[in-house]
Amino acid sequence: MNKKAIGMFDSGCGGLTVLKKYMKLMPNEDFIYFGDTAHLPYGDKSPEKIIEYCEEIVKFLISKDVKMIIIACGTASATAYEYLKNKYDIEIRNIITPTASTLTDKNIGVIATKATIKSKAWKKAIHSFNPTANITSVACPLFVPIIEECLIENEGTSYFVKEYINKLNIKSSNISSIVLGCTHYPLLKQQIQNEVGANVRLIDIGEISAKDSLNYLIANDLQNTPEHIGTIELFASDDFESFKENAKNIGFTI
Repeated sequence: MNKKAIGMFDSGCGGLTVLKKYMKLMPNEDFIYFGDTAHLPYGDKSPEKIIEYCEEIVKFLISKDVKMIIIACGTASATAYEYLKNKYDIEIRNIITPTASTLTDKNIGVIATKATIKSKAWKKAIHSFNPTANITSVACPLFVPIIEECLIENEGTSYFVKEYINKLNIKSSNISSIVLGCTHYPLLKQQIQNEVGANVRLIDIGEISAKDSLNYLIANDLQNTPEHIGTIELFASDDFESFKENAKNIGFTI
């Protein structure tokens, strides 16, 4: 047993969609979440800058004496994971590998930020488990700003969803599953599902990540005591009031 908290971070509020999955699956665990609102979106930053930002967050979470760290950000997982994993003596887990290991479809779509798509991290991870998969990747750079600015219900949002999804060429590519490769994107899940149709499966990376991390905790005897009621602490690097408002929209009471 280990009563320390689990650390988690993202460029903003998107990772809270992952945190919700963790809290549901691990109600007895404590969580410390950091949203790097001062530097979002990560998707248009250089790899060097993303690594720099992520390293500062990891140092902060380590100072909070967490027992493991979850990179609840597709861009940071794609760009900074290997560097962080090799440098710090604490369990650090990304959200790409667990999801990639479950994908058995022949034709897979991936939507993510510019930096993530450019890194080809999803293609590499999926092909390591499913070498013959045909993967179509599309960057959706406006999704994160739309979500962070609370414009999900804005009538213009449906236009951009349609524009990006059309680039996947779902019918001609015979795509049966689409990975929502940024943790912000589940907040647009309904709009995306409406556009792709009911026969295309949208992959929830948060749920898969939570199951993977729970298995790790169990295997290493790191779970909190069963009778403990879990808590959360939320931190942001800038504009905490806007961050709190976004968190409330996602279902967190602060």
